[in-house]
Amino acid sequence: MTVSAESIEGLRFDEEGLIPAVVQDSDSGQVLMVAYMSRESIERTLATGEVHFWSRSRKTIWRKGETSGNVLRLRSLVADCDRDCLLVRAEPAGPACHTGERSCFFETIAGPSPSAELGDALGRLARVIRERHESRPEGSYTAELFAKGVARIAQKVGEESTEVVIAATQGNAPEIAEESADLLYHLLVLWKACGIDPDAVASALERRMK
Repeated sequence: MTVSAESIEGLRFDEEGLIPAVVQDSDSGQVLMVAYMSRESIERTLATGEVHFWSRSRKTIWRKGETSGNVLRLRSLVADCDRDCLLVRAEPAGPACHTGERSCFFETIAGPSPSAELGDALGRLARVIRERHESRPEGSYTAELFAKGVARIAQKVGEESTEVVIAATQGNAPEIAEESADLLYHLLVLWKACGIDPDAVASALERRMK
């Protein structure tokens, strides 16, 4: 990952030389945690591809996951409009929170539980599918689909689409939800088999909302 010295110099660090960083799951968009970064921790992050922070309590740089193994693999680093806050988009190797939760933000005050959000669920599912495609574990249904090829996967998408239509015409709301989940799963598998990045689909959707 390339970065210019000017882009770091243009950041607005506070009086302690720190800048807040919001960490987001690059696949699901879920906010995982908030921490602080120093100039050096940013440089180490960019050099290693693994996210480093500054510990305000220990007064030292620390690499996320250095003891737990739950590292954050950097996907992108973006500054806000005032350049005094960073958005770190990363792929988590495990739970981001020390409690064992995927995200540090799990204490619901109002609204639905974060785990019930569709975007988060689809992002995590896409990651699992990507891992199955790479590792092809024995006994995995997803791995079996990849082995059968695009034609069979596309056929499954068609079958699941029909199941959604049947459930809808019958007015069976719970069944619609279940069959829709099957359809979305097989569609994600088809994207991966065809080399389609979910971000490309997201971009297409964005264009339709303009």
